[in-house]
Amino acid sequence: MPLDRFRYVVVEGPIGAGKTSLARRLSNLLGARSVLEAAEANPFLPRFYEDRRRHALAAQIFFLLARAEQARHLAQGDLFAGATVSDYLLDKDMLFARLNLDEAEFRLYRKLYDDLRPQAPDPDLVIYLQASPPTLLDRVRRRGIAYERGIAEPYLAELARLYAEFFYHYDAAPLLIVNSEHLNFADRDEDFALLVERIGEMRGAREFFNRGA
Repeated sequence: MPLDRFRYVVVEGPIGAGKTSLARRLSNLLGARSVLEAAEANPFLPRFYEDRRRHALAAQIFFLLARAEQARHLAQGDLFAGATVSDYLLDKDMLFARLNLDEAEFRLYRKLYDDLRPQAPDPDLVIYLQASPPTLLDRVRRRGIAYERGIAEPYLAELARLYAEFFYHYDAAPLLIVNSEHLNFADRDEDFALLVERIGEMRGAREFFNRGA
């Protein structure tokens, strides 16, 4: 299979981009282990979406500790027992912190992050999913998770902007930037097959995949 050369694949993108659905399909295709963020396990997340300012730090620290634990397993060599597909990139952790924490909280969080400093091998491939804020919001609404009802389009717009800025400078691994506006990797086999074909053709450090309506 052309994808066999990618032993550690990361799918990234803002909320609603479809990263977890795609990560699961790629994991099944490759017979790979899934390393997923498991947002539903974070007990502070529902409170965060009700009151971002009040609960952002607790939600962020919970994610940091969970990611650090998963990173330890990757760094200890489990990665090389087989392929791994993840729906988050450790390097983007500060993106959410800058968006949601005030100045004093961010300084505290940065110290905790530097002390824990999750370490994992660089991915063989990062797939960055893009979509417009209205599309992201529509997808969030359609999946019907109760605590996500408080997510507003301006928040998603700012998040999408920060993701675009982050990946504009990202060069730690080969990067495939995917415009997912008119793609549905969870439910449309044709879309998924086209993406798999495009991944297999990857040769450069930064490439693009876009399919119109």
